[in-house]
Amino acid sequence: MARQSLLHRLPPVSVMIAFFILAVMLVLVIFAPMIAPMDPRDVSSYSLMDMEIPPAFMDGGDPRFLLGTDNQGRDLVSVILFGLRISVLIGIGAVLFAAALGVMLGLVAGYFGGVVDSVVMRIADVLVSFPTILVALLISGIARAQLGTDMVLTWAPVILIFAISVNEWVQYARTVRASTMVEVSRDYVRAAKVIGLPSGRIMVRHILPNVMSSVMVIATINLAGAILTEATLSFLGAGMPPTYPSLGTLIRIGNQFLFSGLWWIAVMPAAVLVILVLAVNVVGDYLRDRFNPKLMAR
Repeated sequence: MARQSLLHRLPPVSVMIAFFILAVMLVLVIFAPMIAPMDPRDVSSYSLMDMEIPPAFMDGGDPRFLLGTDNQGRDLVSVILFGLRISVLIGIGAVLFAAALGVMLGLVAGYFGGVVDSVVMRIADVLVSFPTILVALLISGIARAQLGTDMVLTWAPVILIFAISVNEWVQYARTVRASTMVEVSRDYVRAAKVIGLPSGRIMVRHILPNVMSSVMVIATINLAGAILTEATLSFLGAGMPPTYPSLGTLIRIGNQFLFSGLWWIAVMPAAVLVILVLAVNVVGDYLRDRFNPKLMAR
């Protein structure tokens, strides 16, 4: 009976595979400079003589290049590892920034209510009326117009993180606001007010820990969306530059050669992007169901 209970608590096989894939990709992201056969940012590390070589498992392939090379002679394994690193870091950065802003505004709106709540929620309603990709394109375009080329190359990751997270904080704010309004009516919060604890301490030390489970679930689900948004911006030419390519930039570059027979330049990074987003979505769905009070009661 105990064995059946233990097996019932284990995640499904698909979720365990997704967790494993994410763990492997996290290792690749952290140790990409040491794992990659060459540094694609270093022009001296690759040669135009090696350009457009097919993957090693195809006719004409080279054992040195497992997934082939691109139009510049860069090893696709190395380029994808660095591209994966950039995409994941930008996605995580956007999620963290949006979560921090949304949690703070949601706590303030739910705790104080009244005018503060109305102002925060009306701003959220205005932002939600615009598609995330449209707002991100607008912010990225304004930044590129106001900053010089060198500044854009330097600050491209920061611009992308800000552009992606402008709309994403609304979901965190609404969820935290609703949970905070419930917690404010509880006895422990009333007791904290009675003994004179500052509002900031009550929100951070007492209310915030009780709403973080929902925030973690939303953050996991939104990570896939942030990575896809970054890939879309880079594919449209409004994201990372070709010198520091993300997965979206690699797909955009490979798309130019897709119908000339050099399919691997676009398909390989696209496959990595699909696997990454699918694994994140599977884990996010599992966490959402796992922390759902109604399902847990069943």
